[in-house]
Amino acid sequence: MTENENGPNRVAGRAVRAFQPQDFAWALFVAALIAADPETNYNATIVLLLIGVFQIAEPRIRLFSSRRGRTLSIVSKMILSYLLLGWTHTIDSAYYLIFLIPIISAATTLSPIGVYLVTGISCIAYFSFLLPVWIPPSYVMPEGLISVMCLRVSFYTIVAFVVYQQAKAKRDEMRRTEEAAEQLAESNRSLREAQVSLRRSERLAALGQLTAGLAHELRNPLGTIKASAEMLTKETLKNRPELMAEMAEYIRSEVDRMNGLVSSFLDFARPLQVRKVIADLRGVIEEVSRQHTELARNAGVAIVLDLAEGSLPFAFDPELLRVALSNLVQNAIQASAPGQIVSIKAAKSDETMMILVSDHGHGIQKEHLENIFNPFFTTKPQGVGLGLALVAKIVDEHGGRITVFSEAGKGTTFEITLPNESI
Repeated sequence: MTENENGPNRVAGRAVRAFQPQDFAWALFVAALIAADPETNYNATIVLLLIGVFQIAEPRIRLFSSRRGRTLSIVSKMILSYLLLGWTHTIDSAYYLIFLIPIISAATTLSPIGVYLVTGISCIAYFSFLLPVWIPPSYVMPEGLISVMCLRVSFYTIVAFVVYQQAKAKRDEMRRTEEAAEQLAESNRSLREAQVSLRRSERLAALGQLTAGLAHELRNPLGTIKASAEMLTKETLKNRPELMAEMAEYIRSEVDRMNGLVSSFLDFARPLQVRKVIADLRGVIEEVSRQHTELARNAGVAIVLDLAEGSLPFAFDPELLRVALSNLVQNAIQASAPGQIVSIKAAKSDETMMILVSDHGHGIQKEHLENIFNPFFTTKPQGVGLGLALVAKIVDEHGGRITVFSEAGKGTTFEITLPNESI
C-alpha cells in the first residue's frame, strides 16, 4: 500500500480516536431530548444543542482544565440549564432535571463548599420561576405545586451528595495510590543506596582479603630469593659456578612466579567493563573447546559438547564469558583422569541461558565447597586461587549466578545461569 493510500486511513484513525464513547452518549442524549419534545421550540432546541456541544468540547479545551476554568464551565452549564427551563414552561418544564448537569460537574471537581453553593444556586434558580416575571397573569397555579417542586429539588441535593461522596472516595483512593507509589519509589531509592553501600563495603572487604592473600603468597618466593641471594654472596660459591647458576635459576623462577601472582591479582582486582552485545554462545563454547584441545589430548581427556540445536543468541560479553568458560574447562581437564570426558552443555529458555561444565574426576571435598570462589583459595600445589574467583566475578557482573555440584570421587559440575536479555 502506498503512502497516499495510507493517508486517508491515518486520518480516519485519528478521527476515531478523537471521538470518544462519551461523546457519542452525549450526542445520543441530546438527539433523544430534541426528538421527544412534544412541541416545536427552536429556542429549546438551540440550547440543547449548545449543551451537547459544550459537553463534548469541554475536555478538549485547555481553559477548562484549571480551577478557574472548571468554575467557568459549571457557571456556563447553569446558565444554559436555566435558559432551557425558561423557554420550556419554567416550573412545569419536563427538563427540570437538567440542573443535574452543573450539579454533577461540581460534585466531581469542586470542594464541599463549592458543591453546596452550586446545588443551592440551582435550587434557588428553579424556585425563581415562581416570580411574577416568569408567571403570566392568567396562569393558575395547581394545588400542591410547591410540594412537587420541593420534591424535585430534593433530587438535586441527594444526587449532589452521592456523586460527591463517590468522587471523593475515588480521589482518596488515587491519592493513596500515589502516596504508596511515592513511598515505594523512596524505598527503592533507599534500597538501591543500601545496595550500593553494601557493594562498596564488599569491595573494600574483598580488597583487604586480596591484599592479605597476595602478601601471604609473596612471602615464600621472597624468602627463596633472599636465601639464594645470600648464598651467592658467600666466598665458597664463587669457585662453584654450577651452584651459582642454580641459585640464579631459583631467583629467576621465583621472580616469574611473583610476576604471575601480581598479574593475576591485577586481573582480578581491576573493575570489569562488561560490554554486552548480541552474540552466539555456541561460537564462544566451540572456540573454548578448540583452545583446550591440546591440553585435553595431553591429559588423555575428551571434550564433549552438548548444545541445543541452532544458534544461541543473547546479550553478553563474549570476551569475558570466554575467560570464565576457559577457566572452568581447564580446571575440569586437570581434575580428570585419562580416559574420562569433560562435557559442556548449554540450553536456552525464555528467561535464562544455562551453561554446565562437568567432569568425572576426583571431585571437591565437602569442607572446601563453600570456599572455592574465595580469592587465593586453592588445593593445587602450584595454584594461585584466583581462577574460580574471577569466574564468579564475571558471572555476577552479567547479573547471573554460578552453582557448583560435586561429590568426592564422582566429579564436579559448575552451573552458570545468565539472564536471557536482548539489547
